[in-house]
Amino acid sequence: MSEATGPKGELTMRVPAMPKDANAAGDVFGGWVMSQMDLAAGIRAAERAHGRVATIAVNSLVFRKPVKVGDTLCVYTEIDRIGRSSITLTVEAFAERYLTREEVKVTEAVFVMVALDGTGAPTPIPPAPPAG
Repeated sequence: MSEATGPKGELTMRVPAMPKDANAAGDVFGGWVMSQMDLAAGIRAAERAHGRVATIAVNSLVFRKPVKVGDTLCVYTEIDRIGRSSITLTVEAFAERYLTREEVKVTEAVFVMVALDGTGAPTPIPPAPPAG
């Protein structure tokens, strides 16, 4: 790991960066990286909410280093706060560099997801199951 502390949270997604995801210089588009982070936040939030969720906000999105074609994007998620119907998560993306397998932090953000019922209206998040 290049980051002194390493990733926070749990590994939620791994996806390879392909040529179709990049510009002519081989740098992957920031929108593609953000999309993968949104998917990971949705996976983690839906698991916790036991149902459908939607993104309602993305706060403090910071791109630190480029992702290159051939890298594997590793997205980590950590639940920071659970409200009545919302879940706030820290999402970090690391690039596992092609061939060297070195991991470097490339992006971080805070995502806010809302739990939805069958009609698309916000719904309360069920209590966490007891530990153990």
